[in-house]
Amino acid sequence: MDVFSSSWAALRAAVAGLGDEDFARPSGCDGWLVRDLVCHLVIDAQDVLITLVTPAGTEPTRDAATYWEVGGAPAAAQDPLDALTVRLAAAYGEPWLLTFHLDDVGSAAGRAAALADPSARVGTRGQVLSVGDYLSAYVLEWTLHHLDLIAHLPDRPRPPAAGLAAARALLERIAGTAYPPSFSDEDALLVGTGRRAPTAAEADALGAWGVRFPLVLG
Repeated sequence: MDVFSSSWAALRAAVAGLGDEDFARPSGCDGWLVRDLVCHLVIDAQDVLITLVTPAGTEPTRDAATYWEVGGAPAAAQDPLDALTVRLAAAYGEPWLLTFHLDDVGSAAGRAAALADPSARVGTRGQVLSVGDYLSAYVLEWTLHHLDLIAHLPDRPRPPAAGLAAARALLERIAGTAYPPSFSDEDALLVGTGRRAPTAAEADALGAWGVRFPLVLG
C-alpha cells in the first residue's frame, strides 16, 4: 500500500511540475504526446476509483501478475480506446485543465487506496482480485508511465526507488524469470517491456538468462 501511494504521488508530482510546452513533447508511449499520456492517467485514476468501490463476493481469479494480459508484439492497428484518449486529450485545450483534472481525480484515487482493506476483493475487467494485488499491479502501471512521462524530459524527477524495485519484481513474476543482475531496475523495465531496445551486450545477457522480451502488457 505504501509503495502504491508513493509511486502515485511521485507521478502526480512529476506531472504537476511540467511546463505548458512539455505537454506537446513526445512521451515514451509510441504515438502519444505527454498530454495524451496525462489524459490516460486521468482515466487510470477513474478506473482505480471505480474498482475500489466494486466489491466482489467470490474467490480471486487473478493476482498482481496474472492481472496483466501478455502479448508478443504491439498490435498493428491502434486500439479504439487509445485513439479516444488522444482525442480527449486534445479537447482539454489548455494544459492546466488536464493537470487540474488529474490532481482532482488522482488525489481521490490515492485517498481511496489508502483507506481500502488490502484483503478485500474487488471486481475489474471481468476478474476478481484482492485490493492488495490490484494496487500492486498498479505500482507497475504507475512506474512504467512515470518512465514514459520523462522519456524525453531527462531533467525531471525519476520514479522512487521502491517503486522501481517493486515494479521490476512484478515484471519478473510475469516473465517467469529474473532479469540479469547487471540490469538496473529502470533498464529491466524499459527493455523488458520494449520501451527501449537492448544493447548488444544486454541482448546477450538476456539470452543467457532465458528471458522472454519484450513483454507487451495490456
